Amino acid sequence: MLEWVLRGLRGGILTTGYPRRPEPAPAGFRGRVEVRDPSPAPPELATVCPTGAIGAGPEGMTLDRGLCILCGACVAREPARFAFADGYETAARRRGALVVGAGVQATGELRPSLGERSVPLRRSVHIRHVDAGSDGGEEWEVQALANPYYDLHRLGLFFTAAPRHADVLLVTGGVTPSMRAPLERAYEAMPEPKAVVAVGTDACSGGFAADTDETTGGVDRVLPVDVYVPGSPPAPIAILHGLLLAAGIVTREAAA
Repeated sequence: MLEWVLRGLRGGILTTGYPRRPEPAPAGFRGRVEVRDPSPAPPELATVCPTGAIGAGPEGMTLDRGLCILCGACVAREPARFAFADGYETAARRRGALVVGAGVQATGELRPSLGERSVPLRRSVHIRHVDAGSDGGEEWEVQALANPYYDLHRLGLFFTAAPRHADVLLVTGGVTPSMRAPLERAYEAMPEPKAVVAVGTDACSGGFAADTDETTGGVDRVLPVDVYVPGSPPAPIAILHGLLLAAGIVTREAAA
């Protein structure tokens, strides 16, 4: 026991201070893709993206972060137009806010956060996670939230196995046909007020399978989504940012 106490005293506090203090990303981290030059581009530029996230035409160029898997193909092809940004705070409260570029204005329903629908921070926030057809990448990042470095419990956030005890429904995956009914039942069992957080590119848009019959094309085709966390997969701090945004604990959304 004494050895562990001494080790703790020598090492100090290693848990992140986010959101009270900014969490710096390591050099080269792929947080999101920025559009540096949205000027008109040839239509063939859109074919560079494997998920169709790029819109290129005579009126200007756009990029849908909800479809982007951060593969870097666009950055490698057109570094003057695209670049990686290293911030973790990538979540947005409207699907349209994930689309950036020429002439884009955020569209979609802006739902009140849990903090706006109830008394903020008067009680802990419980989260029910449902894998609705994920490839497993997001699950590793979600699990990391409970480790000593991220320690989501310090913020009053807890995972629960029972949707009847949950305030937030965290969904990964683009919602396969077999998972649609279980997902809807989990949402219906949750008490009001409740929020839905779509985590990962598949949950935001369907990803690679967006235009197939394998998924619905994103969680918002099935349930009202309060917060979108893009990325394939998003980092633990990005997921934490989305959860805090849904709870109303933070208000900062993703930069354009």
